[in-house]
Amino acid sequence: MVADQRDQQQEQGTGGRGEVFRAFLKLGLTSFGGPIAHLGYFRHELVLRRRWLSEAAYADLVALCQFLPGPASSQVGFALGYLRAGLAGALLAWAAFTLPSAALLLAFAFGADSLSGPTGQDLIHGLKLAAVAVVAQAVWGMARTLAPDRERATIALAAVLVVVFVPTGFGQMAAIAAGAVFGALWCRRVDQNAAGHLPLSISRRAGALLLALFLLLLLGLPAIAAWWSLPGLALFEAFYRAGALVFGGGHVVLPLLETGLVEPGWVSSDAFLVGYGAAQAVPGPLFTFAAYLGVIVEPGPDGILNAGIALLGIFLPGMLLLMGVLPFWDGLRHSAGARAAMAGTNAAVVGILGVALYHPVWTSAVASPSDFAIALTAFILLTAWKAPPWLVLMATVLAAAALGLVAQPN
Repeated sequence: MVADQRDQQQEQGTGGRGEVFRAFLKLGLTSFGGPIAHLGYFRHELVLRRRWLSEAAYADLVALCQFLPGPASSQVGFALGYLRAGLAGALLAWAAFTLPSAALLLAFAFGADSLSGPTGQDLIHGLKLAAVAVVAQAVWGMARTLAPDRERATIALAAVLVVVFVPTGFGQMAAIAAGAVFGALWCRRVDQNAAGHLPLSISRRAGALLLALFLLLLLGLPAIAAWWSLPGLALFEAFYRAGALVFGGGHVVLPLLETGLVEPGWVSSDAFLVGYGAAQAVPGPLFTFAAYLGVIVEPGPDGILNAGIALLGIFLPGMLLLMGVLPFWDGLRHSAGARAAMAGTNAAVVGILGVALYHPVWTSAVASPSDFAIALTAFILLTAWKAPPWLVLMATVLAAAALGLVAQPN
């Protein structure tokens, strides 16, 4: 079967790569709604319509990418591109799905300074209130899915306490590690079985080398950046660390990036939240928020080069992990201990994201009863009415601008 697929890929050649690029460019321009929605778009376009792989194989691929840290929808897209047209197809799939939203956020970053007047500040405040609603929705949904019982709820609470009393990157990593340990002990009953078999072939040796490279960068980059004082290297390390520790969904990158960029003073809290709000209005993966941050961050080269460093840093670890774990996935997914540890890790990230909801998201945006009313309305629209995030964001920004106009003295 693998040989047949390789022959098919060779026969397709440039045509197969072109098909991958066109399919993912369409998805990159139209896929609003976050990673879960992206997975639905992929299934409709590539499994049902184009029949690139079976439903069972797609379900197994989704299970793998949700098991790993990193941007799940981008990892699924990368793997689908690899399945269709090899490594070139994987890179084209990633670029076509990622670059449209990255370009929009780049444009927003370069034009954000124009929003300096009273009306512009009201619009920026609306983006921050929209971020409150979006993060609250993420915490609510993840808590119901990833911490539904008392064991995992306790792990989530413990993660909150760790991060509150150790408000550093070390505290976040300690909370994740403790979640894995206690998950392995307490969460054996959690059912996370996957179905099907992935029709992708990567040798175990190649997988082991990719995993070694992932760990080498994760553990070695901080020391190299501290010893060799290059702003671009320090920036790459901060984004790589964030991308390597994102368990449980794209929104979890918020506290990791806040720790790596806002706390050292590279990005202001207000600018950080404004960009995060803007990222909700564009299609494609949430991780393209890194492009905006790369433009406004203090150290390192300027502009587009900085954004490229940030994008590479945040996406690279997830792709290395995906291709490294793939040869070992069949054995891993049947391990009760591995599934239990991942259940505990996911519960811990619920707690980490809950802390980020309070600070910096809530404390930087909600300053009055009217702010609370707007944020709550946006939250209800997202959760109860299932309104698209981009539409809720527009409504929130307009409401904040309208209130600002009413409050301005005549």
